[in-house]
Amino acid sequence: MLSPHRRSEIIDALRRGTVPRSGLDVLAVGIERFAPALDDDLNGVSAGRGAFKAIRGEYGSGKTFFGRWLQERARSRGFATSEVQISETETPLHRMETVYRRMTERLATQDASEGALRNVIDGWFYTLEEDVLAEGDLDPADAEALVARTDALLEQRLAAVTRQAPAFSAVLRAYRQALVAEDQGLADGLLGWLGGQPNIAASVKRTAGIKGEIDHFGATNFLAGLLTILRDSGYAGLLLVLDEVETLQRMRTDTREKGLNALRQLVDEIDAGRFPGLFVVTTGTPPFYDGPQGVQRLPPLAQRLHVDFGTDARFDNPRAVQIRLPGFDLDLLGRLGAKVRDIYAEGSSNAERLCELADDTYVRDLAQALTGQLGGRVGVAPRLFLKKLVGDVLDRIDQFDDFDPRRHYALTVTPTEMTAAERAGIAAGSVDDVELDL
Repeated sequence: MLSPHRRSEIIDALRRGTVPRSGLDVLAVGIERFAPALDDDLNGVSAGRGAFKAIRGEYGSGKTFFGRWLQERARSRGFATSEVQISETETPLHRMETVYRRMTERLATQDASEGALRNVIDGWFYTLEEDVLAEGDLDPADAEALVARTDALLEQRLAAVTRQAPAFSAVLRAYRQALVAEDQGLADGLLGWLGGQPNIAASVKRTAGIKGEIDHFGATNFLAGLLTILRDSGYAGLLLVLDEVETLQRMRTDTREKGLNALRQLVDEIDAGRFPGLFVVTTGTPPFYDGPQGVQRLPPLAQRLHVDFGTDARFDNPRAVQIRLPGFDLDLLGRLGAKVRDIYAEGSSNAERLCELADDTYVRDLAQALTGQLGGRVGVAPRLFLKKLVGDVLDRIDQFDDFDPRRHYALTVTPTEMTAAERAGIAAGSVDDVELDL
């Protein structure tokens, strides 16, 4: 049973045509078979290993949904999670300092949906204090001794990271001193620098003996430090989803090459044990993995991610480094629509009327009508289908007693309400629909 808050979040997101950020387990259709293998991966990561998984799927197959579903599953198992959308201008894959900044901005735990870095760091200091007090030879009332012993334990726990990134422990130490001195402004500035934020005041950085901003290599070392803190704080690890990596195909040649090489380096460093407790998941379209402008441009990366998808999709191996999302057919689309209707009805005083007027037959007919207007391409239909089901049908049934969708609603789809990817995903109906690049 969903709480009213979670139900409202789901319905509001679908009404806007976006993927909900929570409650995705109740919407999952067609991906349940991947759960056992992914749970095994999560178990391995929580035991101190690293893992990498590439998700492939056509537009509309639910890659973003899959990534958020997996994040929610990971958080319920004690992981911290983050999702970073790759783009040429805001988050290029080869600029690790930018990826790291976006990752810390969107860090989430079971208790904090976003921006959880402060909670994680403060929780770690609390854990260190508890470990010091558990030794039994220190007076809990001796604040100075407690701070000193906690700082010493901090250095001990971060010894390996400090050898490569001494600034990491230096900022943590200064941040703790700022908290003890109740200097919140200084603490906020130091935490911002630790999270990769630019334009931190020089006066703030001087208190920790640091200069400049985090660069590519510094961000890589800081990621290792964050993983140490997470494990020390009792988290199972970190699940990082790099969404829309297929945008690399549309970037300038130099940016694309650097991005592909950065991905290859990340895969190799995970395999080499550089990031224990890190599970990286990328999402992309088949052309990104198989086409000439994607992974295939870098043979070492193509070899690492290669999986044979020549067999029947029923026999795809969920344990492979690359997994294929099945995409939607009319049956799955109808099942998904029925789930959404039931979730909507649970929070409505008109539940019986909603289920009667938008029964399974109507929901499937709506799905079929929409895909017909999209050239029969079921794969590009889910977002629009759910948006129209909620906003055009269920909302009206709920608000207007005399509204009957079979008599009062005529489905229409206009280009202006579609994304560029949705318009591109519709097959041309005739030669007149083909746009030539002249």
